[in-house]
Amino acid sequence: MPHTLAAPCCADLTIKKSRFLACVQPMTDRGAAQAVVAQLKARHPGAAHVCWALLAGGQSAAVDDGEPSGTAGRPMLDVLRHQDLEGVLATVVRYFGGVKLGAGGLVRAYTDSVAQALLTAERVAIVKSRILHCSVPYALEGLLRRELDGAGATLDEVLHGDDVRATFNLPETGAAALVARLNEAGNGRVRWHEPE
Repeated sequence: MPHTLAAPCCADLTIKKSRFLACVQPMTDRGAAQAVVAQLKARHPGAAHVCWALLAGGQSAAVDDGEPSGTAGRPMLDVLRHQDLEGVLATVVRYFGGVKLGAGGLVRAYTDSVAQALLTAERVAIVKSRILHCSVPYALEGLLRRELDGAGATLDEVLHGDDVRATFNLPETGAAALVARLNEAGNGRVRWHEPE
């Protein structure tokens, strides 16, 4: 099951006189990630590189920012993938210390930096939800509310008119069972609607 992070976490490593400031944080899209990277570049004007990796569905990215190709962004992205994370930005600000690390050394340094930042990060499971819409006679409103509560569903909207119209969401894994229970308990009086 994929996870995201509850809050940003950072680590500070020194490897052969170079300083690596790593941070991992929840991030929804590439535009927001680029804004964070721009802020880091502004805060660290003396840094040699601000490398980053984003794992956010179709908006994923791996940026080396001047390091040899494939030695920074890609290894950082691999750490996020290996940890089964989604919606996470990893950044590493590098202050060059005068000693070249070589391609293998850079890969290890950027990998270790992100891994260290992730050690203290609190992970949050990503649960896919489903939104459902139904209407029931007033006599079934209590039953509907009890079933929704028992299934861990969140009631988003209730409209009272000729009948009771409800919009709710719940984890996708429990949706089919809830629909089946409501259909059976409602004896065909529960009507399901497509989203408007």
